[in-house]
Amino acid sequence: MKTPAKPRIRRDSGFTLVEIMVVVVIIGLLATVVVLNVLPSQDRARLEKARADIGRIEQAVEMFRLDMGRYPTTDEGLEVLVDAPSDARLAARFPEGGYINRLPEDPWGGAYQYMSPGEHGRFDVWSLGADARPGGEENEADIGNWTPQ
Repeated sequence: MKTPAKPRIRRDSGFTLVEIMVVVVIIGLLATVVVLNVLPSQDRARLEKARADIGRIEQAVEMFRLDMGRYPTTDEGLEVLVDAPSDARLAARFPEGGYINRLPEDPWGGAYQYMSPGEHGRFDVWSLGADARPGGEENEADIGNWTPQ
């Protein structure tokens, strides 16, 4: 009786260095295309978040004015929308939970700025942008309740 022959092991199985390098180059090109398309979307998303936050803060400031008969002062700042003012007469009219549950940070990790009276209207609410300094252009520009949408 004949014993079955052992299968031959091919010594040339596997990938060559050239094939592996081609795959690595293709993956690198695809990653570059994805990054170039995603980064501008992230900047747009941050701008839209800042605009939405400013709109929410504006509404809270207007509600404060309706209840208190005045806008928050620059010295009181936006914190007065969260915590009742120290004046007992005003604190009695302050709603439970405040006008906004917490002050958001801008998309770049900074605090929103407030000034009343404002340079652009009755009050100004703005973010200093990505550079956290006044002024700037494009992504570093200030975003405020006076800037066009």
